[in-house]
Amino acid sequence: MNPRPVPRPAGPAPDPSPGTAPARGSRRARPGPTVAAGAAVAALVGALVLTFRYGGQAAGPVGLFGRYAACWALFGLALLALRRVPASRVLPLLVAGAVAVTVTGLAAPPRTSTDSYRYAWDGRVQSAGISPYDHAPQAPALARLRDPWLFPTGSACRGPDLAPVPHTGAVPHCTRINRPSVHTIYPPVAEAYFLAVDRLSPAGARHTPLQAGAGVLSLGVAGALLLVLRRRGGDLRGAAYWAWCPAVPVEAVNNAHVDVLGVLLTVVGLGLVAARTLGRRAAGGLFLGAAVATKLMPAVVLPGALSGVRRPREAAAVLLPAAAFTAVAYLPYVLLSHGSVFGYLGGYVAEEGYDDASAGSRYALLRLLLPDAWALPVLLAAVAGLSVYVMWRGDPARPWSGALLVTGWAFVLLTPGYSWYALLLIALVALDGRWEWLGVALAGAAVYVLGPRFGFPAPLAALAYGAALALVLAMTAVRARRERRRPRRGPGTAALP
Repeated sequence: MNPRPVPRPAGPAPDPSPGTAPARGSRRARPGPTVAAGAAVAALVGALVLTFRYGGQAAGPVGLFGRYAACWALFGLALLALRRVPASRVLPLLVAGAVAVTVTGLAAPPRTSTDSYRYAWDGRVQSAGISPYDHAPQAPALARLRDPWLFPTGSACRGPDLAPVPHTGAVPHCTRINRPSVHTIYPPVAEAYFLAVDRLSPAGARHTPLQAGAGVLSLGVAGALLLVLRRRGGDLRGAAYWAWCPAVPVEAVNNAHVDVLGVLLTVVGLGLVAARTLGRRAAGGLFLGAAVATKLMPAVVLPGALSGVRRPREAAAVLLPAAAFTAVAYLPYVLLSHGSVFGYLGGYVAEEGYDDASAGSRYALLRLLLPDAWALPVLLAAVAGLSVYVMWRGDPARPWSGALLVTGWAFVLLTPGYSWYALLLIALVALDGRWEWLGVALAGAAVYVLGPRFGFPAPLAALAYGAALALVLAMTAVRARRERRRPRRGPGTAALP
């Protein structure tokens, strides 16, 4: 953790991290680096297509993770090649690569998650004029909305990801929706998105509209990153951390996780919060509130949004609009629903072991050092301490730096088992440039994909996240050593991150 950075001068600042270093070249740029970067992206695209077409969690977790690891290795090579690409060619190469990588997620139905089936169902229920919070999918009151795609029968119920549905008669009934006996868990902005996709989808489109919508949102995140980096004087190469990352087509597009909508709103919100005017900070607060009302996790970036804010008026300009938007977004569903709009949230927290460390692989690193009962209190204390530090010492012109610090350590200490949660972290890396935090995203993929093979043991989570933490600590030490060796600069000269 470093003291408050000196404000950066206008114009792109060089960064020694992969993917953000300044390009070398003569007056007439040589095509070699551009061709090398393009070839690396093409190889990544090919590997992703093979992964989607011939991989899947049921087909073999170890082999699937091997394909993932190969995609990540190609991703690293593409970032290294991008460092040498002339600045004039970075933007078209980055955009072309973003489109190609994103489209790979459309190559097959969802491969490693069934969450999008719940999205489709919630949208269908709302289109029928029913609150998604009032009934579980298997409720008889919703039987008229069932179709053979989401609710197969007979021999079609033999798949590994199908849940049985109570029925009368000898023919088996099942559903692709996970946890069909519980009410939905998703916040109101996510539910509004599901409704919009359902209304815009042609009959019989199945999973494709959700994947296509997620692809558009993913490209929107890349565009927002480029816009924020350009306006804040950053190197556009940083956007490649999101645009070319294998986790994005896997989790945001192929599995169509709604987290990508929350990420887009978060990036826009932080970009606005970085402005010095209260009006833009208030607009940023609205976007951050919308992100929280999409998926609750973006709330972890709020301390970063308050980086270096000492005056209550500036803090209120962000927090009050965020809270107001979240409340207003819930209000229509509160008025229209007969049940709780929080749905299965409490049951999910208990099911995943967030309130009982001994119940699963959460807090895996903390449990190596502390009794299970201490894990949650220590996590909360650590996140609170980091939040106070960021709010007191952070750079208000770079709120994403503080957000990455708090979010990254929250992931390391919590050791979540779902890899799509890290989409938020990847976008923060793209803004801040500290590539070492990407190891946390890969650790989440290892736990999620390999967990079924090894029974979700805590040692697997400890090993994966422990390796990610070691990378973060090593790179932090390297950056600190470079900073100490760098000659002292005059006033107004920025230090590299």
